[in-house]
Amino acid sequence: MSLTSIVGTFMAPRQKKIEQHHVHEAEAVQNDVLTHLVNRAKATEYGRHHMFNTIRSYDDFAKHVPVNTYEELKGDIDRMRHGEADVLWPGTVKWYAKSSGTTNDKSKFIPVSKEGLQRIHYQGGTDVVALYLRNNPSSRMLDGKGLILGGSHSPNYNLANSLVGDLSAILIENINPLVNFIRVPKKQTALLSDFEVKRDRIARECLNKNVTNLSGVPSWMLSVLVRVMELSGKQHLEEVWPNLEVFFHGGIAFTPYRS
Repeated sequence: MSLTSIVGTFMAPRQKKIEQHHVHEAEAVQNDVLTHLVNRAKATEYGRHHMFNTIRSYDDFAKHVPVNTYEELKGDIDRMRHGEADVLWPGTVKWYAKSSGTTNDKSKFIPVSKEGLQRIHYQGGTDVVALYLRNNPSSRMLDGKGLILGGSHSPNYNLANSLVGDLSAILIENINPLVNFIRVPKKQTALLSDFEVKRDRIARECLNKNVTNLSGVPSWMLSVLVRVMELSGKQHLEEVWPNLEVFFHGGIAFTPYRS
């Protein structure tokens, strides 16, 4: 039995649960998530200020918690980045995803908690694979390598083990080590900050691998694939990676890159 088949069998209960939530229980799931988050954060400074301990429903939440812009939370986030605990989320948050510009700042920094990594980002990625395998039972995507693109990161205010950078880089830095057996390029290459150097190294490392799936922002991936084609001398990508079957993407719309 192939690794893909084994993983597909293991994911079957999750596939059924996703379908059940999507079709029949979407509102209930959302309410459960809201209740969980409010309860987790009720002892934080923000939770105390907005009376999280009295919130029992969405209407209560809407009554006590205003709609905030990033600028209104920026001061709290900066305190968190300097190591303060229990501000917007329990304990300290070590990782901050650097995102696009806002009205008053060149960039915004989104706190990424341990729970967020596991229950949003990694769970979301796992669910996407689960749905893909459900819809494509003959898939062999896990029997080869996944080309996963990432950005880069840097120290956050020189705090120990605290990082700021692209979300993709934070995900690669914290990924389950077992995933490294089925992904390319090397971690050191994936996290290089100079994209031109990284682009060339990724293409060279992956050129002769059995790449079966791609993950990353379409614009970055297209640049890497152009370099792969240049190095290979081939006319079509399927000549380089004949077993390539799926591209998982995020960040921007895929439509301009479809051709």
